[in-house]
Amino acid sequence: MQSSITTALDKRTDFINIYNQMIQREGADELMKYLLSSGSDFFIAPDSTRFHLAYEGGLVEHSLNVYQCLKEYLNRPKVRTEYQMGFSDETIAIVALLHDLCKINIYQKSTRNVKDKTGAWIQVPTYDYNDQLPYGHGEKSVYIISGFMKLTREEAFAIRFHMGFSDTENKQNVSNTFEKFPLALALSIADMEATYLIESKE
Repeated sequence: MQSSITTALDKRTDFINIYNQMIQREGADELMKYLLSSGSDFFIAPDSTRFHLAYEGGLVEHSLNVYQCLKEYLNRPKVRTEYQMGFSDETIAIVALLHDLCKINIYQKSTRNVKDKTGAWIQVPTYDYNDQLPYGHGEKSVYIISGFMKLTREEAFAIRFHMGFSDTENKQNVSNTFEKFPLALALSIADMEATYLIESKE
């Protein structure tokens, strides 16, 4: 238990350090105050109800995973030279660290009944989904961020469409966005890598 608590605290510290170092935009301090406030569960929220990183601190862990994946993708020589995808450290940090703010305050601790190895029913901890601000997914993150600091158009589209073709979004809109705003494609790739290749193994 002590190890998992320490890990959660380490992730929180890592997030705050990267955020404060990379994001200097007007309003960034106020957004961080909100994330740290009692009105936000960002640093203790899971990243899903029962699947990847469905435990306390999962959301901030996922955000850090996406940040690392996005940085590594954008550092590939072909991406930088042939695709000419160059973005500031601040932009990379904003879209990766903040893309899932839509998940703040939507997961509530609960229990569910499952059978153990002997076939007996037992209660195990889980999370229920209860979104009191049903504004969508990526668009809700953009909405929350924009209440504190201004996003560039490329940043806003990247966060808005980071779910890519896996969302219920109109496929033509996704395709058009990826063509016009390459950062959206890069963030979507980083999000999928974190979700399906890193976190599915944890």
